[in-house]
Amino acid sequence: MKGFQLFRNDEKAMELPINIVVMLVVGMVALATLISIIPTPTKEMSVFIEGTSLEEGSFQPGNSIIVDATTAQNSFAVYVKINATDNDGNPVRNANVVLRGLGGAASNTTDINGVTILTTTGNALVQLDPNQNEGTMDLKILADGFYDYEKNDAVMIIKTR
Repeated sequence: MKGFQLFRNDEKAMELPINIVVMLVVGMVALATLISIIPTPTKEMSVFIEGTSLEEGSFQPGNSIIVDATTAQNSFAVYVKINATDNDGNPVRNANVVLRGLGGAASNTTDINGVTILTTTGNALVQLDPNQNEGTMDLKILADGFYDYEKNDAVMIIKTR
């Protein structure tokens, strides 16, 4: 009982709970400040495949490329024209655009108009397997201030018989 009375009369014993509360409040304020500094994506991106082609500059509307059986036996280049805008129709500039699939890959950045042309060249050419009549390529676009855009099966390659 005597020890209990000493604790009750000790003023330093009250400092510990007060210090814990103060440290907790300061820690929460610091955490809230750090979280508010982290930039969050604020806009959605609209992406339109303006055209596709097996030859540079001769784009056909749509997202499909038709190849004949002779071309499909070998690796071939694919050209895809992409237009990226925000929901208000403003261009998305300097977005990183990646197209990949069927053994091929292409990457580029959008220009000031939000447009880019992707080309699979060199070691990243597209190829259909001998028994494969069709295949798809996936599209991914990353831009500061926007949610990431991903579309599986964005471009379709179809082999004619």
